[in-house]
Amino acid sequence: MLFRLYWVVVLLTFFSFSVRSQVAADSSLLSEVVVKAYFSEQPILSLPSSVSVIGPGAMENQPPATLVPVFNTVPGVRMEERSPGSYRLSIRGSLLRSPYGVRNVKIYMDEFLLTDAGGNTYLNALDAGSVGGIEILKGPEGSIFGANSGGVIRINPETATKDSSRLFSALSSGSYGLFHEKINYLKKWKKFQVEISQAYQRADGYRQNSDLDRRYVHILPQWKYGHSGNLKAIFLFSDLKYRTPGGLTASQYESDPSLARPRAGQTPGAAEQQAGIFNKNILAGLSNELRLVRNIRHVISVTGSHTDFKNPFITNYEVRDERSAGIRSYFEYADRRSLWKARAGFEGQETGSDIDNYKNDGGSRGSIMASDYLKASQSFWFLHLSVKPVKSVVIEAALSLNDFKYKFSGNYPLIIPPDQRKFDSQLMPRLAASYTFSETLALRASVSRGYSSPTLAEVRASDNMVNTLLGAETGWNREAGFRLSLLNNRLYWDAVLFYYSLKNAIVRRLHPDDTEYFVNAGGTRQLGTESELVFRVIPERNSRILQSLQFRNSYTYSNFHFRNYSAGNDDFSGNKLTGVPEHVVISSLNFGFPGNMDLFIQHNYTSALPLNDSNSSFSRHYNLVTLKASWDYNRHPRPGLKIFFGIDNLLNEVYSPGSDLNAFGGRYFNAASPRNFFAGLNIIL
Repeated sequence: MLFRLYWVVVLLTFFSFSVRSQVAADSSLLSEVVVKAYFSEQPILSLPSSVSVIGPGAMENQPPATLVPVFNTVPGVRMEERSPGSYRLSIRGSLLRSPYGVRNVKIYMDEFLLTDAGGNTYLNALDAGSVGGIEILKGPEGSIFGANSGGVIRINPETATKDSSRLFSALSSGSYGLFHEKINYLKKWKKFQVEISQAYQRADGYRQNSDLDRRYVHILPQWKYGHSGNLKAIFLFSDLKYRTPGGLTASQYESDPSLARPRAGQTPGAAEQQAGIFNKNILAGLSNELRLVRNIRHVISVTGSHTDFKNPFITNYEVRDERSAGIRSYFEYADRRSLWKARAGFEGQETGSDIDNYKNDGGSRGSIMASDYLKASQSFWFLHLSVKPVKSVVIEAALSLNDFKYKFSGNYPLIIPPDQRKFDSQLMPRLAASYTFSETLALRASVSRGYSSPTLAEVRASDNMVNTLLGAETGWNREAGFRLSLLNNRLYWDAVLFYYSLKNAIVRRLHPDDTEYFVNAGGTRQLGTESELVFRVIPERNSRILQSLQFRNSYTYSNFHFRNYSAGNDDFSGNKLTGVPEHVVISSLNFGFPGNMDLFIQHNYTSALPLNDSNSSFSRHYNLVTLKASWDYNRHPRPGLKIFFGIDNLLNEVYSPGSDLNAFGGRYFNAASPRNFFAGLNIIL
């Protein structure tokens, strides 16, 4: 009966699509790393793709309660936090499309869609301590993950443990009112398990008008039925509130970087307007995997979400009510010797958004200014083939057909009858191959087409106009790289060279009243190099004085320039791409001492970056040093206690970690906290 019911569900979903991309281990344990990217389980050495894995060990070394330093250790990835909770993220590109939030990057929470059909992702709704692992696929991956030109991220919310029962609690505090607590409970039975994670975080922030308050919970039940079925679900709730201090001019930044944006003439300041974000998110999903026969399996998942978003800003008070629904499914056939695998699937998603704008009367809604309704729909069908003709060669080929459209209507100040814009269907191919010379060296190369339609937040920006002329980005990415593993996996090096030629790049511009709009800016030429090196200088338990020592380094070189880009009488062709540092070098040492004591030291060098398209203003380069010491006390099998203490921005650098690009009046700068401290403890029962 269950099997028949399953097939009814399959037929009703029209063979829709699901993505399965799972990390088996922390990348620091090189001999154990297996990546399931592109649905194909392979050792990372022979993977024909640019993939970075962030495991629990790498996350635990960083300061608690934020994902920013975790993501920034990955070459090619730039994450910014202009004030506590205000995340921005890009992969191999600029943040020109993201005045706040995450755009042009597709993000999944396990099997479930975190990015909505409008192209926006509320990554800051998640609690950093409740993330179990992250896998980052760099470059255009639209052939199997939907339209994008930046990359794909899969977040694993599950705890990596073999325990059948586990209670974990964490408590930390730090400078500028930082407080974070987390409780995680995991219980496994023979065929059923459930994981519950709850967290609360608050912070006052270094700058005026920059406090944060977030309540978070997720529940992950899972049921393995029969010999070949696995049913799992997710429920996630987040209530996030944070204030936004706004950008400063160079003189204000030099005079007092802790200030919020002050009043300028008739334009009120950020504190006066109580500028901030109030964001409640609910996400729920159900996923099922079933092996139909020995060589065929099917995965299907459905996701639904609701967002209640409020944004009192300098010029207006925006209220959004967003509802999203998505479905994914795919079939996979693998021959008995696993020499080749084929997948076919579909993904479809819709997001409806009621958007109202009011006058901002000191943080309260005033009279209405504009009211619109927008609905985005996107879908794609895909085929994916992985072939291993000989032991040393892996070839992957994929093709997808992508569709995107949005509907809109206006309610105020003008009644605009329902209308729509439908983008032309887009074919997105990808071809990749790797050749393993030996157990120590593998070469890889790929070519893929990128395509990214504008997000709803770009179509209807803060100037409250629906811009139906805004087109999609498109381009071709070519890359070649190698992976090297030596000294019995003690030394691992992954390096890649890529060239991405992008057309119709979407760029943010500002009106004199500080409201934003977006235009297509000709194109960009993006030549880059990424390198990731891990060296276990001293293996574990190899010395009585120093039991272990690990060195890590990531380097990103970005030679990105505009081409064929004119705005009015200004020609920006040949200028450096706004918001992209040319060099980023991050190095760390992890010392393991007797008595379960550890010391982690990390240095981040980020070069100067252009703050506007004309390249007339640049931010300064900066050096960040982070130090974290910990002591782990364990009584097997339980309980466990870990105490840690750390210093962030040890050198007390004055820098802007997330600048407002192309800001009107030169208000580019958002100062980071000076030297600050944090401490905490983890308890396992």
